[in-house]
Amino acid sequence: DIGGMIERAAWPLMGGLATVLVVASLVGQILRVVVAHRQAHPLIDNLNRRIAAWWVIVSVFGLAVLAGQAGITLLFALASFAALREFIMAGRPVGAPRGRLLAGMLLAIALQYALAASGEALLFALGLPSVLLVGVVAGRRRASCAANARQAPLASGLLICVYAISHIPALLALPSTDGPGKVYLLAFLIVVVQASDVLQYVWGKLVGRRPIAPRISPGKTLAGTLGGILSASLLGACLSSLTPFAPGKAALLALLITLLGFAGSLFLSASKRQRGIKDWGSLLPGHGGMLDRLDSLWLPAPVYYYLLRAL
Repeated sequence: DIGGMIERAAWPLMGGLATVLVVASLVGQILRVVVAHRQAHPLIDNLNRRIAAWWVIVSVFGLAVLAGQAGITLLFALASFAALREFIMAGRPVGAPRGRLLAGMLLAIALQYALAASGEALLFALGLPSVLLVGVVAGRRRASCAANARQAPLASGLLICVYAISHIPALLALPSTDGPGKVYLLAFLIVVVQASDVLQYVWGKLVGRRPIAPRISPGKTLAGTLGGILSASLLGACLSSLTPFAPGKAALLALLITLLGFAGSLFLSASKRQRGIKDWGSLLPGHGGMLDRLDSLWLPAPVYYYLLRAL
């Protein structure tokens, strides 16, 4: 019973994440008392808001894991919907038919995540891209340049927020891995990539001086990026027991997905800069929108999935 195996695997996983959050919460409160003297402090206050949001994120993720494959699939489908809505609304396509647009978004997400849960690898890999290709070809034949420009955010958003992210729950349908192994592989991807984000932020605040991409993301520094990626790669080696790989190979895998995560985040930062916005939304206090939390997962998720399928 894959549901029962995933549920048994969830308890030690969530126990480890809860321990990390307890330590982070204690550190945040100590900094608030010792450094900020219980006064307003932008950096420490933002850190504590991020930690509070992480408690909510991890709690929701834990409930989804306990619900098994259906719970995890539903969670990421809802996350895809929130992220896609943010991506499209940030572009504000003039004259977009709201009702039809919403129906199309829901239909695309439902079909893609149904294919992700089915384990039908070929249909899953080609489903949404095939629909988009047909839509683009048909649109070019009958639509004006202005209409095509309005459709561009939807097509890009579907590929980034739905197709790419759907590879995360699709890990649970991998044919060559047992139930606990599947949820641990999923956890490895999420923990390493998200830890890289956090560690890049911490290293950047501690020793970061030189921006790595000042025109795209002034907050990202060279030292912060290198420190975060290398630290997360070391974490990947420590978490090798979640994967079928030895510590050295797990570290290389972690290095690959964190580099891809940085590239994906930078790509979406450039998109935000182009649209003149700081965050994709305000759903997660201290983090921004849902897409601000998924921006470093959309690019490594498909690569990680197909790499594991090939091994």
